[in-house]
Amino acid sequence: MKLKQLEGLLGSLEQFSSPKIELEQYPTGAHIASRMLYTADNSFEDVNSKVVADFGCGCGTLGLAAGLLGAGWCRVDACSLHGVFVNRSVIGLDIDIESLEIASANADELEIDMDFIQCDIRNLKWRCQVVETVVMNPPFGTRRKGADMEFLSAAMKVASQAVYSLHKTTTREKNCLQSVKRVPCVFRTQCLPLF
Repeated sequence: MKLKQLEGLLGSLEQFSSPKIELEQYPTGAHIASRMLYTADNSFEDVNSKVVADFGCGCGTLGLAAGLLGAGWCRVDACSLHGVFVNRSVIGLDIDIESLEIASANADELEIDMDFIQCDIRNLKWRCQVVETVVMNPPFGTRRKGADMEFLSAAMKVASQAVYSLHKTTTREKNCLQSVKRVPCVFRTQCLPLF
């Protein structure tokens, strides 16, 4: 899929009609979402044929972008199902049921098979790396300090391959490096072109 086509499809998604300030809800724009996921897929091969989770999925923009780029489809090894393709769905997680309803409607509109789980990321009980890639646009921590770092910490515990997360510049410079010291990983920041 071409970048402009991806951006166009994401631009048609329903967004919050009344964002909840206490949850720091704000839509992830089609422009940045398309570039983030397109780069993750085409430069790092972290989307197509990978199991992807969208933490704090809101209206589903990032997870749906992953689905449009082929996430969720993987080849099962010959020992199990004789090499057939099976769907290991993209997973959207959010604390807000209304957001999940919008995301589900968006998934239906785009014909993307995506599972949705209502949960608080702080209480996520996954005990191992159950997904390959986590994508997220977490709360920036303007209402509750450190909220973005809680999301990043949870993502790093469950992603076996990569975490793609949008943060304020001050968070990237100050807190992200401190957070990754607790989990063995390679940490890289990358500025995406916005035009």
